[in-house]
Parts: sequence; C-alpha cells; structure tokens
Amino acid sequence: MRISPGLLLRRAMVGVFALAAIWTPGGTATAEPPVGTESGKEKEPEAERLAFAQRYRVLQHGGIVRAANASISCRTTLGTCAGVRQGENLTAGTGAAKAAVNGDFDMFYVDVDSDPHTYNSSRAEVRVPQGSQVSYARLYWGGNLMVGEQKPPKDNGRVLIAEPGGQYKELLADSVVGHRVAHGADAFQASADVTKLVRESGSGLYTVAQINVAMGNSAAGAWGGWTLVVAYENAAEPLRHLAVWDGFDALGEQTGDGPLVRLAELPFPAGANGRAGLVAYNGDRGSAGDSLTVSVAGRTTALGDAANPLDDVLNSTIGPAVPERVPAYANTLGYDSDVFELGTALRSGGDQLAFRLVSQRDAAWSGALFVAVDARQ
Repeated sequence: MRISPGLLLRRAMVGVFALAAIWTPGGTATAEPPVGTESGKEKEPEAERLAFAQRYRVLQHGGIVRAANASISCRTTLGTCAGVRQGENLTAGTGAAKAAVNGDFDMFYVDVDSDPHTYNSSRAEVRVPQGSQVSYARLYWGGNLMVGEQKPPKDNGRVLIAEPGGQYKELLADSVVGHRVAHGADAFQASADVTKLVRESGSGLYTVAQINVAMGNSAAGAWGGWTLVVAYENAAEPLRHLAVWDGFDALGEQTGDGPLVRLAELPFPAGANGRAGLVAYNGDRGSAGDSLTVSVAGRTTALGDAANPLDDVLNSTIGPAVPERVPAYANTLGYDSDVFELGTALRSGGDQLAFRLVSQRDAAWSGALFVAVDARQ
C-alpha cells in the first residue's frame, strides 16, 4: 500500500522490530512450547501485537534453509500482469510508469493444485543438504482479510500442508495468532511446528493451501503467503549459531529510532560467514525508506542484494531464488521472504549482534527473522 504525502507530513512512519535472545555457549537446542489446548482443535488465542521473541535456538554443525511462496497475485485476465510475472516495472492503469504494487490491481488467488476444494495453493522446494538431520521446522503464514471482500478471522490459524508426493493434512497454529486491523488492512500471521513432518519427508516440493486471504482491490492491497523455515544438523558443515524469532506488529507505529536490542553471548570469529532471513508483509516495490540493518561492535551495516535495494528491502520478493517455486513470480505483490548474506558486517568478529527493521513509507507488518552465523571455536 502507498501512503499519501499528506499522511507522511502529519506523521513519519518509522517502524522497528527488535530481536533479542540470550545465548548459553554450548547450550542445547530450545524451542518455545506450543500455546493453547493440548488437542490443538480449539481456536488459538489472538493478539493485536506480538513482541518479537526467540522461538528456537541451537549451537550445532549445520544451517537453516527455507521455502516460501505467495498465495495471491493479480488477475491474469486483465492483461496487466506480464511485468509482475517477469519482474519488470510496468504501468498499472493510467499515469506514469511505476513499480507494480498490490494496491494497483484486482487481486485473485494463486491455486496450483488440482483439488477443487481448495481456493488457494502454492508450492516451494525445501532442499536440505545430503546427510543432514532436520532439527527444527516451522511454517509461517499470513495475509490481509479485508480487500474487495472481507474474510472472517475464524480460519486464520488453520491451513493445509502437503509434503512432497503426499496428501493435504490440516495444520493448526500452535501459538498465539497475531491479528489486527490497522492502516486499511485486516492483517494476521500464524505459525505451527512442522518438525516431524519435514524430518520424515525430507527435501522436495511442499504445498500450502487455504491461507485465509481476501481477494479484490483496495488502497491497502491484497497480500499473503507462507514461509517454511528448516534448521538442520550436518557434521560436515561449520559449527553455527542457529536461531529463529517471530512476532507480529504493524511497522510505522513508533517515532524516532526505537530500541535496539542486542543478541548477547553470540561469539563469532573475524571473517565469519552468516545469513539472516526475514518474513514481512505488504512492502511495496519502489517505495524507498525501509531497511534491515545489523549492528556489530558499534558499526551498523544495511543489508541488501541485487534484488533488494538497501533502502527498499520490503519490495515484494522471495530471494535469493529458492531451488523451485510454483508459481515463481518475480514480484510477489506484498509478500517478502528474503535471505541476506551478513558478509562484511561480521568481518571483525564479535560477541553480539543486533537487528533492526525500519519502514518509513510502507504500511508493512513484521513476521519472522532467522539467523545462521559461524560460531567461534
């Protein structure tokens, strides 16, 4: 969604998510326990804001991979989606050429399966290195319930998932669902532990269906998608700190720089390798003013790559390219699931990291962040 200049003058939108975890050197893996009923059959509780908190952490030889895809895109019947499919800029409607954003289009569900009982579905490949053991896997899904239609929130915490070559299984959220109406959107994110499924099924194309997103056209735009984050152990890979955080809140609701919360007791050597992954919603391509930074020993580095400018990381991309994605749209129109190399940010080594996501123009929503960093031995 684009924010009007008038609104920008009245109130600068600077949003921050802060991520914190305390690490115990040599500690064992930890994951937050499920919240809700033991059976998991009752509706999970909801909250308008969920502070970012550690979901999982471990010190082990291995890494993190992820699969992701969008659940909604622009209608192909309108003949205006070619640029979205190919990743080009295009003119949407009348006026000067601009980057395509979800608020420009009549949006409709992505549905790649042959099941007449699903109204949206998409696929993406998890590729765990050979010889690895999956130690943790979590599926995140979310979207906007209020566009040209209004979807009821009762199914926010419920999706279908199919492993490679398998049949759909109902999956229920096992923790509090973030759900809030703000900035013209009725937004939510839910998640569930799928470690057993991914450990037993291994690499391949996973399908996620029935994400509760609304279709149509509005100034806020339609958006939604899913990300499957998988931590694995592999004795042939370096010793690494692996961690996953999640939360849910609208960016742009704090002024100033906001708090910077450090990841303490995270020793990594000079020249370490590392990656950070981000899940966020409703970032517009071509709308500058959003950034993801990492701070080490007082030095702050903005993260980005060829597909994600340093001042426009929330630009509707899933990158770097996952091994396979169906459909593989270059512009995911309001859904971001990106992995960034930490690179030179780690060149001097250190004992702590701090991440910050800021949005000055986009009415975006933060969802999850995961990190894999070489450990000091």
